[in-house]
Amino acid sequence: MANTVLTPPGLDPKNDGQFDARKSAEPIFGTELQTTEENVFTSLWASLKDVFFPEKLPPLQLQSKPIAVVDRMKVKRDPKSTAIAAVVHVLVILAIVWIVKNKVVQIMAKPIVSNVDMSKVPPPVSLKAAERMGGGGGQRGPTPVTKGRLPEFADKQIVPPNKPPIEEPKIHIQPTIEVQKDLKMSNVNMPNFGMPNAPAVGVSSMGNGEGTGIGSGKGSGLGPGSGGNYGGGVRKIGNGVLAPQLIYGPEPEFSEEARKAKFQGEVIVSLIVDTQGRPQRVRVPRPVGMGLDDKAIEAVKQYRFKPATENGVPVAVELAVAVNFQIF
Repeated sequence: MANTVLTPPGLDPKNDGQFDARKSAEPIFGTELQTTEENVFTSLWASLKDVFFPEKLPPLQLQSKPIAVVDRMKVKRDPKSTAIAAVVHVLVILAIVWIVKNKVVQIMAKPIVSNVDMSKVPPPVSLKAAERMGGGGGQRGPTPVTKGRLPEFADKQIVPPNKPPIEEPKIHIQPTIEVQKDLKMSNVNMPNFGMPNAPAVGVSSMGNGEGTGIGSGKGSGLGPGSGGNYGGGVRKIGNGVLAPQLIYGPEPEFSEEARKAKFQGEVIVSLIVDTQGRPQRVRVPRPVGMGLDDKAIEAVKQYRFKPATENGVPVAVELAVAVNFQIF
């Protein structure tokens, strides 16, 4: 039996039994490379064809149907609560509209106040001679005024009364005090000057006040008080005393109480105009109420006057002015 020799592929007996790997690999790798190149070009051509020449497909028909699903994020509203909220909002809006419509608007009517006319001011009430105020002082004597006869009354004092001089002056002028001439007072017949009703009798004295008068006051009059005349107080307009002149007089304001009540009237204000023309001791003798008294005093305190004068010298005088409050 003969041996069968199997010759594997790639063995060539002519090559002395040597294996040729190159020839063995050519069929395999050559086929794979060719297939890969065909796949790349085929894919590229298919892509270009899809882009430039797309294939028309039949319309898409969906066989599925939507299923109703409960929206868990949806807010659930209660009709009853919504109705109540709507009613409350409507009531609040109506209340605001009613308040705005019926709001009380206070119209501030500008008061028309007449200016103070000094020419129409009622003159001071003329008192009896014994009741007129005034006064004067002594000459800073160490003792109260002594009892004695009164000097002559005069409107202007030239020579003040004094203790009996040691020597008689060459020109004798009768001593006087500034007291109204029509004042009637009891007098005594004594050699020295003094007060007829003074209790002290002894060393002559014109009193322990200040000024050129007689008494404990300050001034050139008689008795206590200041200024001239008798009985205390300041000068009065008249008998040589010229009335002060108003320079600046602001209009007073209405009080809120009088404006609401539509109250109007006239307020008489009493004051003293000092030698600088400024009001002093401002008061209302007869109050009218409704807050107008305070408003009148507040306005009069801002007045400025040209001072009253006596013989060209500024003097303090008592004055009464009328302040009118009137709404037109």
